[in-house]
Amino acid sequence: MATIQVDVVSCEEAVFSGLAKFVALPGESGELGILPGHTPLITRIKPGSVRIETADGGEEFVFVAGGILEVQPHGVTVLSDTAIRGKDLDEERANQARLAAEEALKNAKSDLDLAKAQSQLAIMAAQLAAVRKYRQKK
Repeated sequence: MATIQVDVVSCEEAVFSGLAKFVALPGESGELGILPGHTPLITRIKPGSVRIETADGGEEFVFVAGGILEVQPHGVTVLSDTAIRGKDLDEERANQARLAAEEALKNAKSDLDLAKAQSQLAIMAAQLAAVRKYRQKK
Protein backbone atom coordinates (compact mmCIF):
# COMPACT_ATOMS: atom_id res chain seq x y z
CA MET A 1 0.00 0.00 0.00
CA ALA A 2 1.16 3.54 -0.75
CA THR A 3 2.40 5.72 2.10
CA ILE A 4 3.07 9.38 2.72
CA GLN A 5 5.59 11.08 5.02
CA VAL A 6 3.87 12.76 7.98
CA ASP A 7 5.46 15.30 10.32
CA VAL A 8 3.66 16.82 13.31
CA VAL A 9 5.67 19.70 14.77
CA SER A 10 5.09 22.00 17.75
CA CYS A 11 7.04 25.09 18.76
CA GLU A 12 9.15 22.95 21.07
CA GLU A 13 9.72 19.67 19.21
CA ALA A 14 8.92 17.29 16.40
CA VAL A 15 6.12 15.23 17.95
CA PHE A 16 5.78 12.64 15.17
CA SER A 17 7.69 11.87 11.99
CA GLY A 18 7.10 8.76 9.93
CA LEU A 19 5.33 7.04 7.05
CA ALA A 20 1.56 6.72 7.13
CA LYS A 21 -1.27 5.19 5.14
CA PHE A 22 -3.83 7.76 6.30
CA VAL A 23 -4.13 10.93 8.40
CA ALA A 24 -7.35 12.38 9.88
CA LEU A 25 -7.50 15.79 11.57
CA PRO A 26 -9.91 18.63 12.40
CA GLY A 27 -9.97 21.08 9.51
CA GLU A 28 -11.47 24.51 9.86
CA SER A 29 -14.61 23.44 7.98
CA GLY A 30 -14.78 19.86 9.23
CA GLU A 31 -12.83 16.61 9.49
CA LEU A 32 -10.09 16.13 6.88
CA GLY A 33 -8.82 12.77 5.66
CA ILE A 34 -5.49 12.63 3.84
CA LEU A 35 -4.36 9.64 1.78
CA PRO A 36 -1.16 9.29 -0.27
CA GLY A 37 -1.53 11.24 -3.53
CA HIS A 38 -3.88 13.85 -1.98
CA THR A 39 -4.17 17.14 -3.84
CA PRO A 40 -1.74 19.79 -2.47
CA LEU A 41 -3.41 21.89 0.19
CA ILE A 42 -2.66 24.49 2.85
CA THR A 43 -5.34 25.18 5.45
CA ARG A 44 -5.86 26.07 9.08
CA ILE A 45 -6.83 23.36 11.54
CA LYS A 46 -8.89 23.59 14.71
CA PRO A 47 -7.95 22.24 18.13
CA GLY A 48 -8.47 18.49 18.25
CA SER A 49 -7.07 15.08 17.48
CA VAL A 50 -4.71 14.09 14.69
CA ARG A 51 -5.02 10.36 13.98
CA ILE A 52 -2.24 8.76 11.98
CA GLU A 53 -2.48 5.22 10.60
CA THR A 54 1.18 4.26 10.33
CA ALA A 55 2.71 2.22 7.51
CA ASP A 56 3.18 -0.78 9.83
CA GLY A 57 -0.55 -0.89 10.67
CA GLY A 58 -0.27 0.92 14.02
CA GLU A 59 -1.94 4.13 15.03
CA GLU A 60 -0.51 7.36 16.47
CA PHE A 61 -2.65 9.94 18.16
CA VAL A 62 -1.66 13.60 18.72
CA PHE A 63 -3.65 16.50 20.21
CA VAL A 64 -3.05 19.86 18.50
CA ALA A 65 -4.27 23.24 19.72
CA GLY A 66 -4.98 24.40 16.18
CA GLY A 67 -2.41 25.29 13.57
CA ILE A 68 -1.62 24.88 9.89
CA LEU A 69 -1.79 21.81 7.64
CA GLU A 70 0.31 21.54 4.50
CA VAL A 71 -0.21 18.65 2.10
CA GLN A 72 2.28 18.08 -0.72
CA PRO A 73 2.45 15.09 -3.11
CA HIS A 74 4.84 13.14 -0.87
CA GLY A 75 4.37 14.72 2.54
CA VAL A 76 1.98 16.04 5.15
CA THR A 77 3.13 18.64 7.68
CA VAL A 78 1.09 19.71 10.71
CA LEU A 79 2.40 22.85 12.43
CA SER A 80 0.92 23.75 15.81
CA ASP A 81 1.91 25.95 18.75
CA THR A 82 0.99 23.04 21.01
CA ALA A 83 1.07 19.35 20.08
CA ILE A 84 0.86 16.57 22.67
CA ARG A 85 1.21 12.84 22.05
CA GLY A 86 -1.88 10.90 23.07
CA LYS A 87 0.03 8.92 25.68
CA ASP A 88 1.23 12.20 27.27
CA LEU A 89 -2.23 13.78 27.66
CA ASP A 90 -3.10 14.46 31.30
CA GLU A 91 -6.84 14.66 31.97
CA GLU A 92 -6.45 16.14 35.47
CA ARG A 93 -4.18 18.95 34.25
CA ALA A 94 -6.55 19.65 31.33
CA ASN A 95 -9.50 19.83 33.74
CA GLN A 96 -7.61 22.29 35.96
CA ALA A 97 -6.77 24.44 32.93
CA ARG A 98 -10.43 24.33 31.82
CA LEU A 99 -11.55 25.51 35.26
CA ALA A 100 -8.97 28.32 35.18
CA ALA A 101 -10.24 29.37 31.73
CA GLU A 102 -13.84 29.37 32.99
CA GLU A 103 -12.80 31.56 35.92
CA ALA A 104 -10.93 33.93 33.56
CA LEU A 105 -14.06 34.10 31.42
CA LYS A 106 -16.15 35.17 34.42
CA ASN A 107 -13.59 37.80 35.44
CA ALA A 108 -12.83 39.21 31.98
CA LYS A 109 -12.64 43.00 32.15
CA SER A 110 -12.03 43.76 28.48
CA ASP A 111 -12.88 42.33 25.07
CA LEU A 112 -9.28 41.10 24.79
CA ASP A 113 -9.50 39.27 28.13
CA LEU A 114 -12.80 37.75 27.05
CA ALA A 115 -11.39 36.57 23.69
CA LYS A 116 -8.32 35.02 25.35
CA ALA A 117 -10.45 33.18 27.90
CA GLN A 118 -12.85 31.91 25.23
CA SER A 119 -9.96 30.67 23.11
CA GLN A 120 -8.32 28.91 26.06
CA LEU A 121 -11.64 27.34 27.07
CA ALA A 122 -12.19 26.00 23.53
CA ILE A 123 -8.67 24.51 23.46
CA MET A 124 -9.13 22.83 26.86
CA ALA A 125 -12.52 21.42 25.84
CA ALA A 126 -10.92 19.98 22.69
CA GLN A 127 -8.04 18.56 24.72
CA LEU A 128 -10.42 16.86 27.16
CA ALA A 129 -12.36 15.38 24.24
CA ALA A 130 -9.06 14.15 22.79
CA VAL A 131 -8.10 12.51 26.10
CA ARG A 132 -11.42 10.66 26.22
CA LYS A 133 -11.15 9.61 22.57
CA TYR A 134 -7.59 8.35 23.09
CA ARG A 135 -8.61 6.34 26.17
CA GLN A 136 -11.48 4.69 24.25
CA LYS A 137 -9.02 3.53 21.58
CA LYS A 138 -6.73 1.92 24.17
